[in-house]
Amino acid sequence: MASTRSSSSTSNTTHLPSFLRPPPTPSPSLRTQDPLFCPALAPRFLGTRSAAAHLAATMSTLEDLDDIERSAKDERKDDGQDGKKPNQPGDSEMKDADDQNKDDDVLDADILNSSTRDIVARRRLLENDMRIMKSEFQRLTHEKATMHEKIKDNMDKIENNRQLPYLVGNVVEILDLDVTAEAAEEGANIDLDATRVGKSAVIKTSTRQTIFLPLIGLVDHEKLKPGDLIGVNKDSYLVLDTLPAEYDSRVKAMEVDEKPTEKYTDVGGLDKQIEELVEAVVWPMKEAERFKKIGIKAPKGALMYGPPGTGKTLLARACAAQTDATFLKLAGPQLVQMFIGDGAKLVRDCFALAKEKAPSIIFIDELDAVGTKRFDSEKSGDREVQRTMLELLNQLDGFASDDRVKVLAATNRVDVLDPALLRSGRLDRKIEFPLPNEEARAQILRIHSRKMTVDDKVNWPELARSTDEFGGAQLKAVCVEAGMIALRSGQNKISHEHYVDAILEVQAKKKETINMFA
Repeated sequence: MASTRSSSSTSNTTHLPSFLRPPPTPSPSLRTQDPLFCPALAPRFLGTRSAAAHLAATMSTLEDLDDIERSAKDERKDDGQDGKKPNQPGDSEMKDADDQNKDDDVLDADILNSSTRDIVARRRLLENDMRIMKSEFQRLTHEKATMHEKIKDNMDKIENNRQLPYLVGNVVEILDLDVTAEAAEEGANIDLDATRVGKSAVIKTSTRQTIFLPLIGLVDHEKLKPGDLIGVNKDSYLVLDTLPAEYDSRVKAMEVDEKPTEKYTDVGGLDKQIEELVEAVVWPMKEAERFKKIGIKAPKGALMYGPPGTGKTLLARACAAQTDATFLKLAGPQLVQMFIGDGAKLVRDCFALAKEKAPSIIFIDELDAVGTKRFDSEKSGDREVQRTMLELLNQLDGFASDDRVKVLAATNRVDVLDPALLRSGRLDRKIEFPLPNEEARAQILRIHSRKMTVDDKVNWPELARSTDEFGGAQLKAVCVEAGMIALRSGQNKISHEHYVDAILEVQAKKKETINMFA
């Protein structure tokens, strides 16, 4: 019965493929011929040999399948070349898959050439590496989450510290801690601040406390310089933010907010003066590259002098309008203050504001109020005026001067000015504004009458001859007075007779003024 079963099983397995057939049973003769054969280890030995035989059969079968697949690929390749079919939409994907299969074939060949023990050892190494990587990944993930929590806590602390109000202070000095400095030791304790390396700062708060900061705070030390206004924490005194520069309120009031609208065509009889002022102020601002190419230094400023009412201030406003510059207007008497050093501080703040808003023009009217010649005096007021003038000289041509800031000064008494103001490099351009001649007076009358309803029969040359020794301001007064006379007479146009009466009226006021001060 047993022989029948064995024969039937043998006949059934003969029709199976080689890789599905069970391994053959070793014969008894082989058992006795093998010198390493041990009866106690026979079952284990036979099982190992059976597994090895089965693995060898499987490997041979896989090699056969690889050969069949390679031949099929070659046939498809030959068919594609012979038929010259166009590329189909999926050809690129198939090519990538073939390349991947080639890589797998190389890997499979490497594995197939290895022994079972090597494959098992490699698998164990890969599993060990995977466990190590998983543990490392978990550790890094945990550290990342912890770091994010710390960053969030620090940001919350920074926001809490940045809550207003700040304690206002000034930077006194930025210090470099010595790298080679030895730590200050007291017994077993070490002063950590003494071993810290980097930038530190000395600040002075509004409560008149001078504080040394080993750590500056949230502001980079490169953005700080002595004198800067800063906001510090009221408890730790760490610098939290920089504040805008503080200027005197009187200096801020000097800035002309509205851009001047005057043009050069609004100034009559001053063609030569306009040309000189354009060369001294406008060209250096608009065409600075030309000055650099030639190699000359542009004038720092210009001094306009002449009788009152000859157009000095008007021309300065027209110059500021043409250069698109910030216009700062201050009068000489403003710089004369009661307290010592207050006038010099005004001058410094004025030039600092002009540098911040450069390009800019500083117009100083009535310069003779602070620019008079120096003399020996025991009065403190005279000495204060001289100190203010010295600060003005320093700002005009000192170490901190800026070429983008131009200074225009006007005065009626050029003879009383200090020679240091008039030397080259400061107010080296002197522009004289004389009383207008006959042609200039006619032009000025036409300019002031452009917006007025004037009769066509007005004889301008005759009116110009009648206004001898009149300045620009007096000619404007003539035009206004002529309009008032026309209103009194109930007429809608200003005639030649109205201008004549206005000239007589202005001359009478002028004579009265002269007689009053005679």
